[in-house]
Amino acid sequence: MNDQDTRSARRGKSLETLTEQEQRLLTAARPGIELASRPMLATLSDRRDFTSGWIFERKLDGIRALTVRDSSGVRLLSRSGRRLNDAYPEIIDALAAQECPDFTADGEIVAYAHGRTDFGLLQQRMQLSDARRIRATTVAVTYHLFDLLRLNGADTTRLPLRSRKSLLRGALEYRAPLRFTVHRNEGGQDLLDQACARGWEGLIAKRAGSRYQPRRSPDWLKLKCQQGQEFVIGGFTEPSGTRVGFGALLIGYYRDGRLRYAGKVGTGYDRAALLNIRRHLDELGTDTSPFAGRIKEQRAHWVRPRLVAQIGFTEWTRDGMLRHPRFLGLRDDKQAADVVRESPGSLPG
Repeated sequence: MNDQDTRSARRGKSLETLTEQEQRLLTAARPGIELASRPMLATLSDRRDFTSGWIFERKLDGIRALTVRDSSGVRLLSRSGRRLNDAYPEIIDALAAQECPDFTADGEIVAYAHGRTDFGLLQQRMQLSDARRIRATTVAVTYHLFDLLRLNGADTTRLPLRSRKSLLRGALEYRAPLRFTVHRNEGGQDLLDQACARGWEGLIAKRAGSRYQPRRSPDWLKLKCQQGQEFVIGGFTEPSGTRVGFGALLIGYYRDGRLRYAGKVGTGYDRAALLNIRRHLDELGTDTSPFAGRIKEQRAHWVRPRLVAQIGFTEWTRDGMLRHPRFLGLRDDKQAADVVRESPGSLPG
């Protein structure tokens, strides 16, 4: 038996290697596209002390992407369900070349700069769909796969996380641009400190025995090195001096169905971003403020709340504003209506 036959045999028996108890958790899978429609989401947490039964993965600064391969081919989908095939042809080629013909997996697409994930660099690829322009950027992307929802016709979401990751590791070949997401079996403040010292975004703590749940769950926790989240753009100010595009973005988040103002963001843009964002803003212009309550901003321009931006900041002030916010990039993988203020909560052990 050659190496290829050995790999094929190992993959063909991967589900059969599960324990009898795990075998009983398998069910006939719904179409992969349905399983990928509602990804599991992590909950922000300030917890730093963990008992056994948790694993820890690197928190990646990219865009969430679920992949479906079946008899219809390969589809790469954003968290909101938008098809990404044209934007990342090298990832599609790598997934299509897999020997495994039937799987649905979860992961994150990132771009690296000096060993660190760089959301700003990824921005250069996110808006492109033309193959010639994609090649011209020279921005390489990596698709980190970390979970498995379906394999060879079986729904794996009820399996424990450790088992899903083991199946995922064995089901695919990992060569660039694909990468399997490794984990540590122990973690807490010390591990988070190490991650932050390396310039990482933070860690994702996951219950090793948890199922894959199509919702935001306390079984996956975001442990961040710095404050940051997405916000909805509701307006902007005019530029002054030699600046082009706009002066600052006026941003907010939804609470009780209303857009709450969180402040203005005037830093973090280069000239190209200022001009590109201004074009989007002009298309969304409106005479009415989308924010709840009066905004004390002179000569503000209002826009329909459709654009979502990733914003870094140092902290929230007592009156609910952001301190030292900075623009990191636009997000097209999240719906504006889903943007809420993230706050760590007390979670069970």
